[in-house]
Parts: sequence; C-alpha cells; structure tokens
Amino acid sequence: MTESKSISEKQHTCDVLIIGAGAAGLSLALKLAPHARINVLSKGKLSEGSTLYAQGGVAAVFSDDDSIEAHVKDTLIAGADLCDEEAVRFTVSNAKESIQWLIDTGVGFDTEINDDGQAQYHLTREGGHSHRRILHSADATGKEIETTLLSAVKKHKNINLMEGYNAVDLITSRQLNLPANRIIGAYVWNRKAERVEIIKANFVTLATGGASKVYQYTSNPDVSSGDGIALAWRSGCRIANMEFNQFHPTCLYHTDAKNFLLSEALRGEGAYLRRPDGTRFMLDFDERAELAPRDIVARAIDYEMKRLGADCMYLDISHKSKEFIVKHFPTIYHRCLSLGIDMAEQPIPIVPAAHYSCGGVMIDHHGQTDIDGLYAIGEVSYTGLHGANRLASNSLLECIVYAHACAKDIINRIPFYKERKFAKIPDWDESQVDDSDEAVVIQHNWHELRLFMWDYVGIVRTDKRLERALHRVQLLQQEIDEYYGNFKVSNNLLELRNLVQVAEIIIKSAMKRKESRGLHYNLDYPEQLDNPKPTILTPEKSC
Repeated sequence: MTESKSISEKQHTCDVLIIGAGAAGLSLALKLAPHARINVLSKGKLSEGSTLYAQGGVAAVFSDDDSIEAHVKDTLIAGADLCDEEAVRFTVSNAKESIQWLIDTGVGFDTEINDDGQAQYHLTREGGHSHRRILHSADATGKEIETTLLSAVKKHKNINLMEGYNAVDLITSRQLNLPANRIIGAYVWNRKAERVEIIKANFVTLATGGASKVYQYTSNPDVSSGDGIALAWRSGCRIANMEFNQFHPTCLYHTDAKNFLLSEALRGEGAYLRRPDGTRFMLDFDERAELAPRDIVARAIDYEMKRLGADCMYLDISHKSKEFIVKHFPTIYHRCLSLGIDMAEQPIPIVPAAHYSCGGVMIDHHGQTDIDGLYAIGEVSYTGLHGANRLASNSLLECIVYAHACAKDIINRIPFYKERKFAKIPDWDESQVDDSDEAVVIQHNWHELRLFMWDYVGIVRTDKRLERALHRVQLLQQEIDEYYGNFKVSNNLLELRNLVQVAEIIIKSAMKRKESRGLHYNLDYPEQLDNPKPTILTPEKSC
C-alpha cells in the first residue's frame, strides 16, 4: 500500500498521516518524503499556526564559550526540578545537528561579523539562559522557518498537502473490535465540502500544537484549540503535566492588537519592565530582574496589575538607539508604530497572555504514544523537556529534534507495513443529524469557557476556583455532547468539543498538584513538595 491519492470521494489512503503543518509536522514530512507517501492535514491555511508567530528563535549551543552542560542546567532550573533529565540531554545534545538541518534546508538565521572579520551567527539571550545561544531571524524566526519548510514540502511529489481539513477522531483497531491497539487512520472534516471523510494510514502523527485558546487572552492563533490532545485522550492515551500553562509575560495591550506577542528577546537585549509611574519592579521579585524565567515575570506583572488596579504594565527599550531597535526588532517596531506606539521613544503597554502548553500526550524518545503507530511531536506532546516551565526558545528546538527522531522510527518500521491490508472502516453516520441554526449557542459556550478558565485556572489559582471551574466545564460538556450528537459537524463545534475536553484535563491536573511549582501557583499550597512527580492522567482513571 503506497497510494496517497483519493480512493473515493470520501476515503483516502497513505503510508503516514501527519495532522498539523507547523515546524514539527513539516519537518517530519520532509524527512519521510523519500521513503513514504504522506498526507499532511491543515485545518486552516497551511502557514497559519503557532510556528508562524514565533518571534524569538531557536536555542542551541553554537558559541565556544557555551556548552551543552550549561544549556542542560538552564533547562533544568527553568523546569523547577520537574524535567526529565534524560529528555533534556537528548534534546540539547541533538540541537546543533537539528539546527544545521534547518540551515541546510534554507532557513536564514541572522549573522554578524566577529572581531576576526568572519561572519558568524548572531546569538541573542533570553530569560533563564546563562549564555547567548538563541539563533534567530530578526524577530520573525518562526515565519522564516515555516515559510522555508513549506516551500520545501511543496516540491515533494510524495507529500500531499490537505488544506482545510479538521481531524474529527482517530480510528484504532480496538475501536473496530480487532486485536491489539494499533492506529488505522482518522475521520476528518472536509471544511470545503462540509462532510466527514476517512483517511487510512499505517502511521499517524499528531503535530497539532497546543491548547492556549482555552484561555480568554492568548498569544496563539485561533487554531491552537488542543485538538491533538483531545484526539489522543479520546483514543486512550495518557496525558501529562497539563496544569503547567505558560503565560507569556509580554503581549501587546491594545484594542487593535489581538494576539500580538512581544518577544522575550526584547528583555534579552535590555528592555525594562515598568509600572505606569515609570518605576521598575522586577528586582522586587527576583535578582535576575527582567531575565528571570517567564513564570516569575508573568506572576510579577499580574501581581502589580492587581495591586495597583492597573490595566497593564509597560515594556521599555527606548533607552536603546532607534537604529538598534529597528535592526533587531523590525516586525515589532512597525507593528507598534502602526498602532501609534513608537517603541524607540516610549514604553509599550503589555499584559500576560496564555502562550504555551508544557504538558501533553505522553511519548518516548521516538515520539511514540501509548497506541502503536500513533506518534505525537511538538507542543502537543509531553517529552519531559519542559518540566514545570519551558525555557525560552526550547520549543522550536523540541519540534525539530523530535520530528527527526520520529522520522527515524517510522522509516525503520515502514517496510513491515508496505503490504498491509486495511480493515473495513465504517463511514461516518449522519443519518440522524440535522443542520443547526443555533450557532449562537456554540459562540456563547465558547466565550463562557475561555472566561472562566482565565478567571479560575489562570496565573494564580485556589482550590475553590478549581472546583468552580470543574463544575462549570462538566456542565458545558453535557451540553456539547448532546449538541454534537444531534447536529452536523462544523469547525466551531469540533474546536469547542476539543477545548472543553482539554479544559477538564487542565483543571483535573491542577487539582492533583498539591504544591506551587513553576507555572502552577496555588495560593492554598504555596510551598513546594520535596519529591515532585509529573501529573499523569489516563482516560479510564480520570473521572
């Protein structure tokens, strides 16, 4: 079985189905292309994902005065004693090779001329890093990576890009009452044709990104709705550490600037955080000041806003020259200027916003989940790299390193499944389903979910807030399950269904952790436990 073309209007087959078209998914597709027929699913535009908006860069040891040990140590410290050290060493040790692959593929990182007159990569520094080790492309590194990878992918005849497809549910042998528990494919929603189709595949990889859209304020694009986590959960996979939601400290606070993130590299290059009266405050919270890890900076901003009753704090780099600012942060500079903010002359209003999910679907060093043939890579996965808090610019690195590891494992296994005959998969049953004229109900539930998650399960939590959130989310689940069973599939309904499921996982994970650590801060348990363990939930034991 090597065909990736459509068998019928409603059924497709391929060797490998990749759900998601960001850095992780596209890197995997490129590595697999010489060996297999691949379908890559993108529910929105192919370039529309978190990778595109990543500004800061990719962390790797490229300087002689830096070391793998230093990068490992910084990652472990940021992860607040909850990282899997083996995963950290695996990722950091493979960093340079993975970044070199990006460079060889065509990604252009910024360079500078050193004292010897030789060109070298310009390395910046971000919060939590002890050295300059962030390779970047100005302040639009994600865009450079995404567009380069997408351009390369489009040249491969073995890669079939399927734009405008949502994954509805995974299909496993267990669901069809067959032996073992292996992936078979997925039901997918064709948004253009407005119908559910089937994709049969020997291997499926989730590369769907995170779930920050579960919160009212987020730096993520609209597609970050936790789809892969919910898909894996419904299929029986374990999920770990979902209580650790990273809130980026500095998102632009402006009515016309939805989701616009202000890179960590601004503080790495000397920007100060200030109160509305112009005074600095980070030294009151941490000796590392603006270069403290994100959880500390986000809580400090949140505390000052609540203490002063202020709508926002301010990020100020105006003490640097305009030439320096425009050279290093052109995207941010011009975006702010379009909103009437000249960051070379004045501070930028900022607020924290949900940014990154440090937990996800549990995998091994090959990206393999609990279901044979089902993989997960990138933000959707839990590798143990991030622990209780992600070190800045380790995320894009994780995408590339684990995409390569996943590819190696799949390539080794492809020969054993070339002649596999698929079991018959029943078509999607819509015989009892009506069209819905109540889109307003979905929108209302959507807003309610994101608001109470922000209020009750945000930067600072309490047991009472978590209990309220769990009660609210369970009521929403009942309503959505009924709605899902009675009306035709739509993009908004699918995303809401997934977000509500992920919200419940986040809340239950937070309720299990009886301490404050990293990104999880509970006023009822302000101290840290002596021997912290990952929070692991399984579908059978979650209720």
